[in-house]
Amino acid sequence: MNETVVIAGVFLLTLLLFGAIGAAVSFVGGSDKAVRRRLQDFRARYAPGSAPGEARSIRVGDHREKSAVEAFLGSLVPRRDIFRKRLKETGKDIAIGRYVAISAGVGVLTALFLALGAGAPWGLALVGGVAGGFALPHMYISRLIKKRRTAFLTRFPDAIDLIVRGLKSGLPVNETMMIVGAEIDDPVGAEFRNISDQVRLGKTLDEALWRAADRLDVPDFKFFVISLAIQRETGGNLAETLANLSNILRQRQQMKLKIRALSSEGRASALIIGVLPFVMFGIIYAMNPDYMSAFFTDPRAEAALVGALIWMGLGGLIIKKMINFEI
Repeated sequence: MNETVVIAGVFLLTLLLFGAIGAAVSFVGGSDKAVRRRLQDFRARYAPGSAPGEARSIRVGDHREKSAVEAFLGSLVPRRDIFRKRLKETGKDIAIGRYVAISAGVGVLTALFLALGAGAPWGLALVGGVAGGFALPHMYISRLIKKRRTAFLTRFPDAIDLIVRGLKSGLPVNETMMIVGAEIDDPVGAEFRNISDQVRLGKTLDEALWRAADRLDVPDFKFFVISLAIQRETGGNLAETLANLSNILRQRQQMKLKIRALSSEGRASALIIGVLPFVMFGIIYAMNPDYMSAFFTDPRAEAALVGALIWMGLGGLIIKKMINFEI
């Protein structure tokens, strides 16, 4: 058995288990349920003409899969609305069936690599394949969502400033949003163009904004929508309100960067603690392969190895929660 391939297989299996546990935790629910509930109540109060269930209405074409196979695979997914919303947050046209097909393919390839390439037992390879099928696509989608949100939050205060300048010059809100869609880079420009198109097709501005808020799922944009809704309800100087909001959003971004800098030591410690056991495992395996080969031949040692990986994954998630601050 090739020692390098075995060590690489152990590292890959560990990463896949960590990713699978993180994917499972993310779908169970977060700590912002109360905030989401309050936003839903606010939207139900201020969104005009919104009947129960209207916010959930989606075009039929959005659910249409690319082929019969993908449609069948998509029908097997539980909680499809959550999956569909998550895929839309990437800003790309990814069907649920295609996502499931890719996940299944990744799982099969991972299991074959662990069984044939790394020489792992088929039971362990099957566990690694299932973890890989869940973790790798989930991590890729999470990366796309995070990248798009970061780009949106970076340009969004500039978009608000452009709206403020348009309002001060006497333009209506709809016109200023059209200007933002034309002048600001994507993804901010794309979202505001989408809002303007929906208004042209007959939607009210509030309905188009709340649809965009659901699609983006970014607190900063929801603050913007709520500010517009309150101004329509109570009146006041909208330009001044949005200017203050722009300053608040920039201060939030500065605070996030400051927190990231202050927590860099904790994140580095978590990375070292998480990687060190596997580095030592590889060193010991390279020095004395017979001593460590029991983890791949003895069923009891294999069970202990899987249990250790799961516990380390839970510990990694706890450390991540401890160094992750939300503002």
